[in-house]
Amino acid sequence: MMKVFSLSLFILFSLLGSAQKNCPIIPQPLAATPSSDQFKLDRHSSIKVSDPKLYGIANYLSAEIKKNASIELATQPSKAGSLVSLVLSANKTQNSTSAEAYSIDMNKGSIIVAASSEAGLYNGITSLLQLVSLAENKGGTLMLDCWQIKDAPGYGWRGLMLDESRHFFGLEKLKSLIDWMAFYKLNRFHWHLTDEPGWRMEVKKYPKLTTIGGIGNFSDSTAPARYYTQDQIRELVAYAAERHIMVIPEIDMPGHATAANRAYPEFSGGGSKAHPEFTFNPGKEGTYSYLTDILKETASLFPASMIHLGGDEVNFGNQQWPLIPAVKTLMAEKKMKDLREVELYFMQRMADTLYKMNNKLLAWDEMADVELPRDKTIIMWWRHDKPEQFIKAMEKGYTTVACPRIPFYFDFVQDSSHKQGRKWQKAFAPLESVYAFDLSKFNLTAEKQKLVAGIQANIWTETMQNEQRLDYMLFPRIAGLAEAAWRNNNTPKDYGLFKQRLQGHLGLYANAGLYYFDPSAPASKLEPLGPKK
Repeated sequence: MMKVFSLSLFILFSLLGSAQKNCPIIPQPLAATPSSDQFKLDRHSSIKVSDPKLYGIANYLSAEIKKNASIELATQPSKAGSLVSLVLSANKTQNSTSAEAYSIDMNKGSIIVAASSEAGLYNGITSLLQLVSLAENKGGTLMLDCWQIKDAPGYGWRGLMLDESRHFFGLEKLKSLIDWMAFYKLNRFHWHLTDEPGWRMEVKKYPKLTTIGGIGNFSDSTAPARYYTQDQIRELVAYAAERHIMVIPEIDMPGHATAANRAYPEFSGGGSKAHPEFTFNPGKEGTYSYLTDILKETASLFPASMIHLGGDEVNFGNQQWPLIPAVKTLMAEKKMKDLREVELYFMQRMADTLYKMNNKLLAWDEMADVELPRDKTIIMWWRHDKPEQFIKAMEKGYTTVACPRIPFYFDFVQDSSHKQGRKWQKAFAPLESVYAFDLSKFNLTAEKQKLVAGIQANIWTETMQNEQRLDYMLFPRIAGLAEAAWRNNNTPKDYGLFKQRLQGHLGLYANAGLYYFDPSAPASKLEPLGPKK
């Protein structure tokens, strides 16, 4: 039986106004036609719900309008025959193959948002909330320019990763980040919780992972232990779920394990001068039991049913493996010819552990070389200088997420004058490159295009020791990311029109107290300094 969800706003009909030709919503809807009408939103408006199952999303809409516009709307059941001026409905007749598609039909007397699923309905509400946030508030009254919108995402995976091993930001900042992700229809939060500087997730069976492994960060190896308790993790996961964002944890292995090895050195596989105690010991059976216990607790906290296991840059610190008797024995028994085969063996075993927990494996593109079940594995292509790994992943049938460091590593600088972030042979990641990114240069076949789950940006935090620096590197590139991830290769883009739309959003950043970078006035704010090493 088709569910119908309706919200009713009772309004005072009012003046007409001219609508903007460039729809201010980011990411730009697939089709948006302005009208000369305006819709009046004020304290006399009310929300009426016809389907009790969707009271949650109605209450979310009400809370966001109150937060963004200081207008409180009552929520109550609708009555047959009542004057309905705002209708949000789960409408199975929506003409789109995407469950996230939606439409908005606005005039001076009504706003109708329709979708075939709650996810689509949420996207429609998000677009509506952008119109609310960008409208001028005159004494508690908003006049919303009216639009006819039909929209659907080009990609299902629209992701953002935050590294909190190198610098820790805390629950309040994470919730703010989740809010901005939701504002821009990003729906995957990849949470990099473990690495060399610090271990940030409580594991009850191994408490020293946080009490010892949580000590220090990239700027200060002696900083007090910082980490998230399991209750805090559950709180963030629930907060994100309310905003239709899936949280995916990363527990890095077999490299990037230095913090874990400080806590439990008996499982260390050694490292190198530059990366001490960098790896887990792949020859010790106890290592696999230890990591399995950790993954069991991780899986219990994250209902996404997928965990990222890293699998990258192992060669930075596996030089001591040949000196470990247990690794020598493993290589002889399995007839392994080199350390790369040891590394792949390790990842296959840990992948099997995840699969037994009914979790999918996510891994960086080095793991495209491993033979793993196609339906349970997602490869993330990050090495922009190795496009062959992107193609290899799809040729082997793996679902793939594109997150090449140029332009989607947001620790890279965004202006030629900046000094505190990274460059790659003079290349960096300006807003325009983030916005304009697409995969058309690969000339992917239709079969390979189906394997591209979507696009993600990664925030590595070596140079981001505080919130001011984090904000400066993320805003407004998060808006460019939203455009790239929402609109696939088949939809035209216009950077000039995007910059026009962005101007209103820069005002939102200012109002929110964010220290953002203004690409139209690069010298307007000083570049925040990175950490001293």
